[in-house]
Amino acid sequence: MNIVILSRNANLYSTKRLLKEGENRGHDIEIIDPLRCDIIIEKEKPTIYFKDRYLDYVDAIIPRIGASITFFGCAVVRQFEMMNVFTTATSDAILQSRDKLRSFQRLSKAGIGMPKTVFTNYSRDVEEVISHVGGTPVVIKLLEGTQGLGVVLAESKNAAESVLEAFNGLQARVIVQEYISEAKGADLRVLIVDGHVVGAMKRQGKKGEFRSNLHRGGSAKIIKLSDQELRLAMRASRALKLPVCGVDMLQSERGPLLLEANSTPGLEGIEKATEKNIAKAIITFIERNRK
Repeated sequence: MNIVILSRNANLYSTKRLLKEGENRGHDIEIIDPLRCDIIIEKEKPTIYFKDRYLDYVDAIIPRIGASITFFGCAVVRQFEMMNVFTTATSDAILQSRDKLRSFQRLSKAGIGMPKTVFTNYSRDVEEVISHVGGTPVVIKLLEGTQGLGVVLAESKNAAESVLEAFNGLQARVIVQEYISEAKGADLRVLIVDGHVVGAMKRQGKKGEFRSNLHRGGSAKIIKLSDQELRLAMRASRALKLPVCGVDMLQSERGPLLLEANSTPGLEGIEKATEKNIAKAIITFIERNRK
């Protein structure tokens, strides 16, 4: 099979692992920077041109689209879809998961537990917004932040007001979320492939840090999920139509609460924590579905 990994950086751990496992299973794997692709729109003959050739021989793609190139990256994925090329994540699913508000609305409709969340077109009545999520402290997030960037813990009304005013001044859209104190700076990352859990780890933020992202100095260890946690992860994957994704959740006194679903989950932390071959699972998922 001819498989293309859409990635801007061939040296990233996840990209290299997918390349290696694909080659180990006898496939022709190519890493292509989506920003260097030309989308050619023509009646009944959609094509993509890269460097010196048309990509009309591709059987499947693995999008590793960074948040900063979501618009054009998803346009490339959509073009491959029009060419009847199998993809591990559709363009619509990627766009939906990147929009936190839209994905929360979809997940809420599916009956999935989440921290109380408020989105407002900048209200000067910060006290009212805070009351909707149960009072301070609150977590304020950029709608399009990644890897813990654009996430602020406001421990008082004054702090929340200052943060909201700052984001408003930058014309940035934000959501305000309830702070789950009993999580103690930890969350769970669950890897879903083909709608099934293939790995799970508990991430703990470094001392004094409420964000647990490994990119921000957090640590990780393997964990066995409860039945509730397993069901939440798989339901989130189905609700957002992401057969391959990373689902983040918090352990709370009222059960697991979903934080987000990532359409382009990193593999390094979870493969090292669980010692499971997640990259191979993604390649075999393509094999099953491409056939």
